[in-house]
Amino acid sequence: MSAVPDTDDAPVAPPDDLGAIQAAVARVIVGKADVVRHVLVAALCGGHALLEDVPGVGKTLLARTLATVLGCEFRRVQFTPDVLPSDITGSSVFDPRTADFQFRPGPIFTQVLLADEINRATPRTQSALLESMEERQVTVDGDTRALPRPFLVLATQNPVELEGTFPLPEAQLDRFIIRTSLGYPSEAEEHDIVSRFDGADPLAELTAVTDAPGVLALQGARAAVEVTEPVRRYLIDVVRGTRSDEAAALGASPRASLALFRAVQAWALLDGRTFAVPDDVKALAVPVLAHRLLLTAHSRLQGETAQSIVTRSVEQAAVPVEDEGDPPEVVAPARPPA
Repeated sequence: MSAVPDTDDAPVAPPDDLGAIQAAVARVIVGKADVVRHVLVAALCGGHALLEDVPGVGKTLLARTLATVLGCEFRRVQFTPDVLPSDITGSSVFDPRTADFQFRPGPIFTQVLLADEINRATPRTQSALLESMEERQVTVDGDTRALPRPFLVLATQNPVELEGTFPLPEAQLDRFIIRTSLGYPSEAEEHDIVSRFDGADPLAELTAVTDAPGVLALQGARAAVEVTEPVRRYLIDVVRGTRSDEAAALGASPRASLALFRAVQAWALLDGRTFAVPDDVKALAVPVLAHRLLLTAHSRLQGETAQSIVTRSVEQAAVPVEDEGDPPEVVAPARPPA
């Protein structure tokens, strides 16, 4: 079986809504096409994205822009150490008129939630998000309430300023399907930013391209993208390679394999294809896997990073190559399979 499905159909254009979404976001966000695609991958997978960068590069603006374009309800929570779990999930309040407790939903009952500076929240508050992000539900006072669909958490954090912050635990990081960073713009992009925001705010003029049912339909289209057996084996080999690397104290989990599988489907759909290829795995391995790894103390002292471990695993994994024969040729791995 080849890495690319045996079909005479040429790669198709992405769904109209998907192409229009990217074009609409580009009217506000200058450059950063890959970062926009990373966040859209999270939306198409029904997952969540962690935007990690210094202040002022557009993390909040990207979240607001995406929510507007998707036509989804948007709320923002500015995390500080005094924010309580009930401030996020909601609480039951006694109503003297009815002599009963009434549930008042918190800001998490939305479709796109911006969790701004999430690492400033205490571990207790951070843990309140775990059930919501994974199960799409909230349990308060013994009652479980489903969250709206779609449900997307876009969390931001500043990796430089550490005073007054609480690093996200591994269980919390593992709930984010992707971690990405905007970075500073190029000189030409910065000129474009100043010119674009010189007059009216482009976000204020932005209108919705789709709506919640449309986003759910796009998620269905993502799930229909074909991932052939050779690409699946390559994907799994990349994930397992992070576990056998001597620099890693904790490799990527099976949840990471599922996350990478779904992300690869979304990346292919964004490229206008109904099937995934090995290059999709290469493009997404670092943003999907790196934040799930733990390094040994010795490897950190040696200058290793989670990104370098994932990159090494990608380089050493056997890459399926399309061939007229069946099965396809495979590039020999540089290490024994894990």
